[in-house]
Amino acid sequence: MRTSSFLLIVAAAFLYAIASPTTGCGEWMGNQLRNTTIENGLEPIRNINDQRIQVLGNWAVLEFGKYTNCVLKFNKVVSGRQQHAFLLYYELIIDASDVRGVDGKYKARVLVQEGVHRPHLLSFAKVN
Repeated sequence: MRTSSFLLIVAAAFLYAIASPTTGCGEWMGNQLRNTTIENGLEPIRNINDQRIQVLGNWAVLEFGKYTNCVLKFNKVVSGRQQHAFLLYYELIIDASDVRGVDGKYKARVLVQEGVHRPHLLSFAKVN
């Protein structure tokens, strides 16, 4: 009985996941840190052309594309802020092009943990 109930729940979750609409290019995507405010203590990224920052911006665009029906081409990170504490937090403004070649600005919030090789995309949204 327990096994069949579990399988029914898994099947329902799977159907919900594939039936749920994905976000578009201009829509906000992401989750928030649990009851954590990072706004205080952010400082401008001094060298926005640093290869690590540009690679992180490109990764954010690709990661966003995995979860949405939006295909963007990364152009470059144009500005950003950072906070280095227990975790490394980046707020990046990214220039990217859609499939029609139209450029737009997007804000990505990325969390990088020391010792963890993969960053975590907290949010990604088009900015005006």
